[in-house]
Amino acid sequence: MSAAAASMFGEQGTVVAAGGLLVLCMGLWATGLVAEIVTALMFFALAMLLKLAPAQTVFSGFASSAFWLVTGGMVVGLAMNRTGLGDRLARMLAARLPASYPGFVAGLVAFSFALALVMPSNLGRIALMVPVVIALCDAFGLEAGRPGRTGALLAFGIATPMLSAAILPANVPNLVMAGTAETLFGIHLGYLPYLFLHAPVLGFAKGALLVACTVLIFRDCLDGKRPDLPPLPPLSGEERRLSVILAVMLALWLTDGWHGIPPAWIGLAAAVICLLPGVGVLPSQSFGEIPLRTCFYVAALFGLTAIVNETGLGARLGHALLSVAPLEPGAPAKNFATLTGLSIGFLFAATANGAPALYTALAEEFSRASGFDLMSVLMVQVVGYSTLFLPYQAPPIIMTMDLGRLSLADATKLTLATGVASLLVATPLAYFWFRLTGRLA
Repeated sequence: MSAAAASMFGEQGTVVAAGGLLVLCMGLWATGLVAEIVTALMFFALAMLLKLAPAQTVFSGFASSAFWLVTGGMVVGLAMNRTGLGDRLARMLAARLPASYPGFVAGLVAFSFALALVMPSNLGRIALMVPVVIALCDAFGLEAGRPGRTGALLAFGIATPMLSAAILPANVPNLVMAGTAETLFGIHLGYLPYLFLHAPVLGFAKGALLVACTVLIFRDCLDGKRPDLPPLPPLSGEERRLSVILAVMLALWLTDGWHGIPPAWIGLAAAVICLLPGVGVLPSQSFGEIPLRTCFYVAALFGLTAIVNETGLGARLGHALLSVAPLEPGAPAKNFATLTGLSIGFLFAATANGAPALYTALAEEFSRASGFDLMSVLMVQVVGYSTLFLPYQAPPIIMTMDLGRLSLADATKLTLATGVASLLVATPLAYFWFRLTGRLA
């Protein structure tokens, strides 16, 4: 605990103040009563005014590699929008989509996962692709009001945050988890090992469950005729340059275990190249279009978890949870289920973006109680926070509803069905995959 905080409140008072700040910030982020950026700035101001921790702790999020990966991902996403490369990829997809309703939905879900490999921004992918998916629905005869149109849009919107959990730099919750683990424990996650551990279940199995739930809930059919689409124009120079940048970025991400460069710095370098005059694809002034509010939100989350850890609040919360959580060494299946349940519980309280910050701050306590190593405890939570039950838990789903003019009732039906199916099917599969790969001894 910092000397300044101890002298102002005393040890007990500091823990109480930190707990109050945690409840305030997480409550505002979860309910959306004020904009995320306002809550983030409020956190920085109150933490410094109350002297809860030194400035290097409060603002530690800005030094995290995850903060810079979010920033770089925003630039890459903008580049795909501005050059038209994202739209080209979507039109290439349209030419290959099956002319059957299940195949159409499965193609959209698969494309969502594939796009996450090269465009590390959930909201950016939603903003880019939802209008394209609407156009695809029109082309395949799924007019407004048809259940198939609703199902296709929701399937893409839910797949975007849910399946991207299997790809380390592809969404905010992953980056919050990775950045918090780096800040608190000095742990650096590798791109390829993370992908290998999570993609088979959280990517492929959950994708199949999402397609099945969509087809069953929003029943529809296509006429079996492939629409006539205009031919694609030749690649522009900007699209060619961006394609090379993305290919090199992805190759370096996949080989980070060999060269040792963290994904954040690779993503940041790609963003810089995109902005370089003559070489890149964006004018430098376009950086002003980047939604930095998301970056500040991530930095505030990291700072908040650092304060929770430094003041001792995290240890106290961990002890309180462990008094009711059935964790015990030598019971891997029960421990896996319990840790997944805790992660899901945080999801209801703090949404997918905030849940990893709370869980990761307590990971050391969970590790000691369960007998799992710290890395295993951290990885289990991904199974939990990728299991979405309600639309509010993931902002990309809310954005999809807004852009597609979809009802909350329809979105809730699909998220709830997919969440229950994932809990009953994907969670046991994840446990067996963790055991098979040696992640759980």
